[in-house]
Amino acid sequence: MEFNFIGVTNVKWSFFLFTFVLLSTLLPDPFPVEKAAVIVNVQTNEMAIIEANRISDVFPVASVKKGEETPLGEFTVLVKAKQPYYRKKNIAGGDKRNPLGSRWIGFDANGTNGRTYGLHGTNQPHSIGYHASLGCVRLENTSVEYVYERVEIGSKVIVVKETKSF
Repeated sequence: MEFNFIGVTNVKWSFFLFTFVLLSTLLPDPFPVEKAAVIVNVQTNEMAIIEANRISDVFPVASVKKGEETPLGEFTVLVKAKQPYYRKKNIAGGDKRNPLGSRWIGFDANGTNGRTYGLHGTNQPHSIGYHASLGCVRLENTSVEYVYERVEIGSKVIVVKETKSF
């Protein structure tokens, strides 16, 4: 007895299913899941998260002081850390004196392997909105924790200096 599903015999249905599965493994995904990207504007002290090719969130940041500039350009997230250790002054993660706050998202500016330049929290939330950092981009701890959950190793960080706001 031959099975008939809406006018399609079992053999034809099997061929269709086989063809669909084969093509779906060979063709690129029409709806790829993209990693979130970050754009930092050091002129306006703002940072935007880009998800699904649109700005999903904008945060105020503290960017760099003159003479301590974060390099401009496109970089890649290489390091993520919760409660990061502050090497320069030997301060443990989670210590209220730690200027890196609750999260570190390091990117590869100037060949530093994500250990020198990054997005991070702060123990000085009053500095947000100003040019106050020493090369990194500071966010309030709640903001950097939100960003931390959205970016992945391999996500892009783009640093620009533009007069226009997001």
